[in-house]
Amino acid sequence: MIQFNIITLFPEMFGDPFNASMLKRARERGLIAIEPRNLRDFCTDKHRVTDDLAYGGGGGMVMKPEPLVAAIEAMRAEYPGSRTVLMTPQGKRFTQKDAVRLADHEALNLVCGHYEGVDERVRSFVDEELSIGDYILTGGELAAMVVIDAVSRQVPGVIGDGSALAEESFTRPMLEAPHYTRPREFRGLSVPEVLVSGNHAEIEQWRREQALKKTAERRPDLLSDV
Repeated sequence: MIQFNIITLFPEMFGDPFNASMLKRARERGLIAIEPRNLRDFCTDKHRVTDDLAYGGGGGMVMKPEPLVAAIEAMRAEYPGSRTVLMTPQGKRFTQKDAVRLADHEALNLVCGHYEGVDERVRSFVDEELSIGDYILTGGELAAMVVIDAVSRQVPGVIGDGSALAEESFTRPMLEAPHYTRPREFRGLSVPEVLVSGNHAEIEQWRREQALKKTAERRPDLLSDV
């Protein structure tokens, strides 16, 4: 079981995305728990202010360190073995290997930045920083959802057929081979004969060849690790 604590200004964003499909079932079965934590609950001032003007000028507001660090420390006290991750476009690119690695933790504290970002001093209180790509979102919430989904799939029991995880794109340094299902013929397009041959050795060989071909065409950078 893994606990996801999301430190956010917008806890309401974390409802519907996790109330459908396999993640809903995983929550119901107690395999994962997802708990948004409202950052304003960790403010000590009357107006629960979480941001302020940047020193040195410039546009946009910066998230204050006091409530963020208070929230991080509260999560660590509640979950002593937890790992704290700041979601930021300045972070390391999140990969499948990170999803597998993070799934080994009992709890993850995902810190969602907003506005112009967090006060630089907050970085001293997190274990790592992750980005989901070279683009800017309005906040770290959507990035945190991506991490939650990818990590949850690595928790035993969340995916019905756990062996399927080993064949997914990026689990190995290749994209997945093509998949087909019924009907065998669709608008002049046929399922490759090898897949209906019943010869499992030939099927595995075909899948590896197709995976290599697809990777070479679409993500040749991955083949350096093959």
